[in-house]
Amino acid sequence: MNFEIIRKELTLKGVKSSGPGGQNVNKVATKIELSFDLENSSALSEHEKNSLKTSIKGRLTKDNILVLQCDESRSQFKNKSIVINRLKKIFHEGLKRPKSRKRSHPTRSSVLKRLDTKKFQSKKKANRRKPDY
Repeated sequence: MNFEIIRKELTLKGVKSSGPGGQNVNKVATKIELSFDLENSSALSEHEKNSLKTSIKGRLTKDNILVLQCDESRSQFKNKSIVINRLKKIFHEGLKRPKSRKRSHPTRSSVLKRLDTKKFQSKKKANRRKPDY
């Protein structure tokens, strides 16, 4: 994954924010809307696109476009850097390979403990039966 190419494919749009800022909110579009077209990206391989689709499918639109917003800061520049860092984090988490499961065997003590509890349960239930004369 080449993030420099991805950065060129991003669409950043400034929108008027509803957050803190007083009169500045009414004048300046500080909220940033980032959109990334996952389907038509040339920076990602098909395998990477498929793994991202499955891992972040709840965040994608019907057209496989990822839309992120940020209005945490009064500064448009800060909001841009925050939303780009969020995108990086989403991509890194989405492209992580799950660890392969290693088969394990039960320890000897756990096997013996299980057998002891089975014997105890069977004796307990045997004691509940009517005696056989």
